[in-house]
Amino acid sequence: MSADHASAFLALHSGAGFVIPNAWDAGTARILEQVGFPAIATTSAGIAWSYGVPDGGALDPAVMFERVAEIAASVGVPVSADLEAGYGDTPEEVGRTVALAAELGVVGGNIEDAVAGALFPVEEAAERLAAARDAAPTGGFVLNARTDAYFIGTAEDPFAETVERAQRYVEAGADCVFVPGVTDEDTIRRLVAEIPAPLNVVAGLVAPVIPAPTLFSLGVTRVSVGGSLARAALSAVERAGRELLETGTLGFLDGSLGYGDVQRRFGA
Repeated sequence: MSADHASAFLALHSGAGFVIPNAWDAGTARILEQVGFPAIATTSAGIAWSYGVPDGGALDPAVMFERVAEIAASVGVPVSADLEAGYGDTPEEVGRTVALAAELGVVGGNIEDAVAGALFPVEEAAERLAAARDAAPTGGFVLNARTDAYFIGTAEDPFAETVERAQRYVEAGADCVFVPGVTDEDTIRRLVAEIPAPLNVVAGLVAPVIPAPTLFSLGVTRVSVGGSLARAALSAVERAGRELLETGTLGFLDGSLGYGDVQRRFGA
């Protein structure tokens, strides 16, 4: 991706708010681009599921990077990669992960502060982010620091834990802070007030589901959907399969794109 793409992606974080959908292969990325989204993210969960394995590190990182590269090469909008916890035990390894992601053409990435259901100590997590920042192209990579204090649910005071971590991560070089697992509107409003960077919230991960316009009204800048689109697609396949098996009917085709429509979307 060009420097223009990186600048355009960073600029989105200074606006009134934007939705960034999560694709899991080149086809879904191209469809989402054609719908009109200004940027696309990848989903580690969706990519893992597309290979028939669970989310959470079961997929070889090399395979994940291959898919990320395919997605980035397939579209003309900025792409941000889900880099999970950085695919490394040390800050140096996390830095190499970010450098590789940039080489593959993405202009941003998420780095999580937890692995195997446990949060890294805050200073260790900050060191990992600082290494990511140092490895990223100057002005060419939007570093989205994810903190899982709410998502994991082990913190005694998840709000205080989240704010402390977010402030430290911004000091380490994060451009945006990602807080999955928070669904209370008042809490989201308080997080926006306390975190000195744009806030990313994932919609659709857990109930209750808060629509993007409501999140924007609370001050959220970036709304992603994680593996939600992939879950919806897999659910459609399962429902269609059950209908075929149980009744032999093809009602699942109602409202679906025709063969020619799909061909046109992919340039045929």
